[in-house]
Amino acid sequence: MSDQPSPSQPSEDVLEIGAPEQFAALAHPLRQRLLFALGHRPAAANALAAQLGAKKGTVAHHLKVLREAGLVRVAETRPVRGGTELYYQRTARRMLVTEPRAEGTAAMFAAVAQELDLSPVEHVLSLRHLRLSPAKARELGETLARLVDEAEDEDEDEAAAEAEASAQEEVEGRPVHGVLVALYQQPSAADPSDPA
Repeated sequence: MSDQPSPSQPSEDVLEIGAPEQFAALAHPLRQRLLFALGHRPAAANALAAQLGAKKGTVAHHLKVLREAGLVRVAETRPVRGGTELYYQRTARRMLVTEPRAEGTAAMFAAVAQELDLSPVEHVLSLRHLRLSPAKARELGETLARLVDEAEDEDEDEAAAEAEASAQEEVEGRPVHGVLVALYQQPSAADPSDPA
């Protein structure tokens, strides 16, 4: 029997980020990485610390910040020698930042950069600039979002089917891959909103 908790569903499918404490919580790369790590199953602070190469006390502090911001919750508790171990999970499967802020975006990119540096295999990272009409840009954005959603849904469907077939060890042994998708319009030289 595994000592890890079984996957459980977050209480919401999508959480819209809008509160000041949520933006503040997202403005640190380690908190971003904790949210990445909690994407599929609940985990305890000591396991997260080992996975992310951080100190347990540091992880516990950042989990507290995420919990106070409503981004993670305690999924279950387990008695351990001398206390209780808390298993955390995200409060939502997906988190949507409708009005991104620079500090949260910078923290997310820093978190992704840290993960890329630790990746044991070659990764794909590409930045290209395309001239697109507004309609073509919208179509590309929708296509990228659909591809990521389909890959995530297939992963969850396979994991559920294999869990039902008692092959949970095979699911847990699969490597987790990060996917970063960004489509943005560069400001033109004459753009009055350009902070230059």
